[in-house]
Amino acid sequence: MTIAILGGTGPQGRGLALRFARAGIEVVLGSRDASRATEIAAELSAELTIAGVAAAPIRGAETGAAVAQAERLVLLAVPFSAHNEMLESIKAALTGKVLVDVVVPLAPGNPRLYGPPPEGSATEAAKVILGESIPVVGALHNVSAHVLNDLHQPINCDVLICGDDPAAKDEVRSLIERLDVKCYDAGPATSARCVEAITPLLIRLNISKKVPFSHAGVKIWPPEH
Repeated sequence: MTIAILGGTGPQGRGLALRFARAGIEVVLGSRDASRATEIAAELSAELTIAGVAAAPIRGAETGAAVAQAERLVLLAVPFSAHNEMLESIKAALTGKVLVDVVVPLAPGNPRLYGPPPEGSATEAAKVILGESIPVVGALHNVSAHVLNDLHQPINCDVLICGDDPAAKDEVRSLIERLDVKCYDAGPATSARCVEAITPLLIRLNISKKVPFSHAGVKIWPPEH
């Protein structure tokens, strides 16, 4: 399997690339600057080699070329300020694929507050832009970039996904579970309003001097019977 990660040169994208490559999934990092994407891909591959980790290849490419190389799943991990423009530019290339929206719209100048668009969430904004023919699944919103990039530690949280296409959600859940995490279906795309909003709450907690931790995540804790 080959996936594309758009925004793969940023902290979240880099961490996801490392984790998926280690799980045996080929990754193409997409960026407007193909040379930059290729450079970051080489750095990540070297990091995996130095760590003695057997991993699938990580390549870099221009955004459109990265989407074309993805067999089915395209992850979007850009800042929200670039979210809509990026989707408009790749909409035609996404035919026959699934868009996995990792983006969280934070309030300008204050990452401790949620700043949703008029549609209600980044996931719902993506659905409006892409239309009904391209499935959109919101996922991986609440996973710390720091945690993703620290390959010496397991991912310390569960993952909530949401979307309106059950088959697409099944595909995304199968992909994410390759990272040795539990993945739960949180419902339709409208649930992204709740799931995305968890991220600024975590940021607030993680930077607070009143708690003895940072980079915390969320787990679904069933009763112990």
